[in-house]
Amino acid sequence: MIPYVYHASYSELALPPNHRFPTTKYQDLYEYLLESKFAKAEQFHFPDPICSEELFAIHDPNYVKELINGTLDSKMMRHIGFPWSKGLIRRTLHSIAGTRLTASLALEHGCALHLSGGYHHSHYDFGSGFCLFNDLIFAATEMQKKYGLATVLIFDCDVHQGDGTASLGQNHEGIVTCSLHCGKNFPARKMHSDYDIELEKETPNLPYLETVSQTFEYLIRLHQPDLIIYDAGVDVHKDDDLGYLNICDDGIYQRDTNIFSIAKHNDIPVAAVIGGGYSRNRPELVNRHYQLFKAANHVFS
Repeated sequence: MIPYVYHASYSELALPPNHRFPTTKYQDLYEYLLESKFAKAEQFHFPDPICSEELFAIHDPNYVKELINGTLDSKMMRHIGFPWSKGLIRRTLHSIAGTRLTASLALEHGCALHLSGGYHHSHYDFGSGFCLFNDLIFAATEMQKKYGLATVLIFDCDVHQGDGTASLGQNHEGIVTCSLHCGKNFPARKMHSDYDIELEKETPNLPYLETVSQTFEYLIRLHQPDLIIYDAGVDVHKDDDLGYLNICDDGIYQRDTNIFSIAKHNDIPVAAVIGGGYSRNRPELVNRHYQLFKAANHVFS
């Protein structure tokens, strides 16, 4: 069975009325999976929170301490997009641990899925775009240290460029960063990933799927990674509140199926996080994220 990683704290975040971040989607997805044919209770793994000092390996220690203690400058908190709270820190430390656990389980089982993660806008000494700490870089470096991996590929298909991952990745040898994103979208100032693929607004299913698969296959041939960390953001969807591409539910399913199939064919473990997805229609948003789990089970079960 494919391991899933989840913690109740992911949705335990009090936000102001009409805040655009869909904090309930994690619990909604967890409950939806338990009711589906693609999940059993014993598939779920529940991470313990990381120790904040562990983040010093990739983030500025002063930034980490101030954010954890609630003393970070108010302008920097606004840049993140969340009001500070103990619940915010609790969910963050569990979620960072969750992506690390997902990566470790992927190395053991060939594939593992995280019902959170994808905090790719977090930089060395500041957060942005709902991202406090960068779980993708953290998990990659932790797997390198623990298992001696030579190369980890972070393959980011969120509609927004993974600017924090791009900047942090430059400081860590053996981490290859690739972002496929809508060029005219947040962040306004792009960073340089190892590979950046900018898509035009309203890009439809077929050229999108061809670009994703061709890029992924090329990177595997070139770098032969020991592990793939896949950010499966669904904000590429045509009805997403913060995305400008024109991808439907089936397009997301085909994208994820192609990624898993290529990884399996090349015998490379893949750890996937659900990434971004923004909609006030909770059932529709959960169904978009559900495509990742349906695709994984189609390929690996």
